[in-house]
Amino acid sequence: MPHLAVLARPEPAALAPERCPAVEDVVVLKFGSSVLRGPAQAPAVASEIYRHVRAGRRVVAVVSAFAGQTDRLLAEARALGLDHDNGLLPAYVAQGEEAAAAFTAIACDRIGIDAVSLSVRELGIRASGPSQHAHPESLDTAALLRALEVHEAVIVPGFGALLENGRTALLGRGGSDLTALFVAAELGLDHVRLVKDVDGLYDRDPSGAAGVPLRFSHASWSVAREVGGVLVQLDAIDMGEERGVEIEIAGLGGVRPTRIGARYEPPVPATALAPIRVAVAGCGVVGAGVLSRLLPDPRFEVTGVLVRSPDRVRDVPGIDFAVIADRFTADPAVLLAARPDMVLEILSEADAGHALIRAALERGIDVVSANKQAISRDPAGLKALAAAHGAHLCYSAAVGGGAPMIETLRAALAAGPVTGFEAVLNGTVNFMLERIDAGASFDEALTEARDAGFAEEDPSSDVEGHDAAAKIRLLAFEAFGSAPDDAAIPRAALVADHRPPTGARQIGSCRRAVGELAAEVRLDADGSDPLFLSLRGEGNALKVYGEDGSIWTCRGRGAGRWATSESLLADVADLVRARARQMGI
Repeated sequence: MPHLAVLARPEPAALAPERCPAVEDVVVLKFGSSVLRGPAQAPAVASEIYRHVRAGRRVVAVVSAFAGQTDRLLAEARALGLDHDNGLLPAYVAQGEEAAAAFTAIACDRIGIDAVSLSVRELGIRASGPSQHAHPESLDTAALLRALEVHEAVIVPGFGALLENGRTALLGRGGSDLTALFVAAELGLDHVRLVKDVDGLYDRDPSGAAGVPLRFSHASWSVAREVGGVLVQLDAIDMGEERGVEIEIAGLGGVRPTRIGARYEPPVPATALAPIRVAVAGCGVVGAGVLSRLLPDPRFEVTGVLVRSPDRVRDVPGIDFAVIADRFTADPAVLLAARPDMVLEILSEADAGHALIRAALERGIDVVSANKQAISRDPAGLKALAAAHGAHLCYSAAVGGGAPMIETLRAALAAGPVTGFEAVLNGTVNFMLERIDAGASFDEALTEARDAGFAEEDPSSDVEGHDAAAKIRLLAFEAFGSAPDDAAIPRAALVADHRPPTGARQIGSCRRAVGELAAEVRLDADGSDPLFLSLRGEGNALKVYGEDGSIWTCRGRGAGRWATSESLLADVADLVRARARQMGI
């Protein structure tokens, strides 16, 4: 396996000694048309990629064309005749995968993943044999590794390759499976994950076969050929055995995939996880984004939505509020009385949010929160309350939006003690500073931030540094087990009547000094740090300093509906997987 000693997002040469946060590895995922049926499914695919990225991995995502695209393109090309000897047909058909890869990269970018889509030609995937059923033979591995050094995710179109004459070839029906196996083998990986519309390999079709379908936890190569030929391309199974690359079969968010390899265990009846009952507190920018993802997902049941005005007319693309109108309430007690498995707390008020979090945890209900003011008030007390009642408390979205700051800090601590951290923690302020650098006034920059969905109607928490101070307290609690007093954190405000110097960044920092924690929110105008200076728009970034001199970093979109929603949903997915593991699923 290649060892990529690089940053989470590489910076200029001055930062070369810094290390990638968490496990420095690469995972190859493949998404077929049963999962990536069309543009509407791209956000769910991006979520699957994000959960690996926030765990510190670099992702190669191989994608098939959207459902029906390959058949449509084949039919259009074959309508011209000479299908048996049409060497130009593959170049036309392979456009389906190229388009799906480009769209998936866009979906990743929306939530803050640094992704790039590379074509078959850019990857140098070479093959030999018939133009419509070729066999891959070589890959420009160096080009792929260079892309992985720069980007968190590289999106690869499956199914296509290049012949010796430079023309495009296809790898047979289901050839995206073969692309994924080949890429994993060329990178020296020992497994590849094929993400399907089922959670593993069964002895028969689990969707309609007679009798009780039995699920394999481990299937041998021969068994996979016998029962998995429809689910996995046979050429891919053959390559997996030849190259020693085990094949994992899993659904989106899968916990225990089927592993195809040398090991075999008899299949057993599968245990299904009941839909997770979720209550959502807040239906603003982020709350609506979360609802738009939860409502169509059969893994979840939305039991209630807490809002100030349940009868207010709401209009959010992708949500039919009439269907869930009876689940809106202004009473937290009613929300909890529906007995949800977890509460997604996305309120803007610290007092109301803190009270709801405590009430849910006291009932043993898991809580996922994006409310940094509520959590930072007493993180140790809330954690203790959750443990006392057998519940979980997650708050990644409360710090950094889509930038995995909590996960990066925990990864740094797993490697050894840390001495401190500094970060750009407020996406709204960073967006405004960039607009002011471009010539906008304070009021113009604030209006643009509101229009973009970053700034609240009352922006004082952002521009006065209170938001950043709350996030400092949360990060300090993670780093040192305690947080500095809120009143003891100096704050430099962004004000209307003072134009900050060009290149200024609002920096939040905390360092462990002798017997105390020294924290501040400052406007840093010297532009000396390439990581923070490189941030654009609503970007956030974190640097964690280890006692051994190592530096751990991450960056991402720090504000906005989709980045923050993604962080919330990633915490939800972690809790669902934990629940499934407890049940032995």
